[in-house]
Amino acid sequence: MRPALLVTALALPCLANAFTVTISPGPRAIYLRVGTGGYNGTPYSSDEDTLQANTTVNMVSLAIPAAQVGNGTDLAMAVNGGTPQQISHWDNYLFCNPNQVYVGFFYRLPRRESGTATLTVTTPPSLGNGLGDAIPIGQIRWTTSGNSDGAGTAQPVPAGSFNGGVQTLATFGDNSWRESCMSFFYANDAVVPAGTYTGRATYTLTAP
Repeated sequence: MRPALLVTALALPCLANAFTVTISPGPRAIYLRVGTGGYNGTPYSSDEDTLQANTTVNMVSLAIPAAQVGNGTDLAMAVNGGTPQQISHWDNYLFCNPNQVYVGFFYRLPRRESGTATLTVTTPPSLGNGLGDAIPIGQIRWTTSGNSDGAGTAQPVPAGSFNGGVQTLATFGDNSWRESCMSFFYANDAVVPAGTYTGRATYTLTAP
């Protein structure tokens, strides 16, 4: 079983912890992977590791039968293709399950430097069908977990829902690696015309 590690003075001993590990200081770097990502080398063990940009945009979607539209029952959303890589880039562990979106990120600084990184997500106010009809983006929420996480785990990315703007998901200190698996749900409270409604969430990791 993979251990769930948390290295912080704020850890509460009564809670199980998500996968958060301390990494060695080194050249300044930040890395964010949401869904499909690229990493070459032994995960984060040396400066020879290569962080790779990946332009893949993973889609989370669902089809609602006409008789169920707007009935208020939350519906799980599926990741196209089942899952965009379930394997952690930290240690090749099977951290996520099908139809979850892996989120992994780190912030590294040299010794004797310190700082804080911030993970945000930006969304439009609504999903649109191109014909003027819309579904409020707040109808989509997510939960987070990870294989081997215990009950009551405090996740690096907490559960929430989109708010149609820029929202902060996490802030964290330097020299740590963090990861979660996101499961998305549609609240199904809106009665809207038939069609395909789309929108895009953009995740950003920033550091000074």
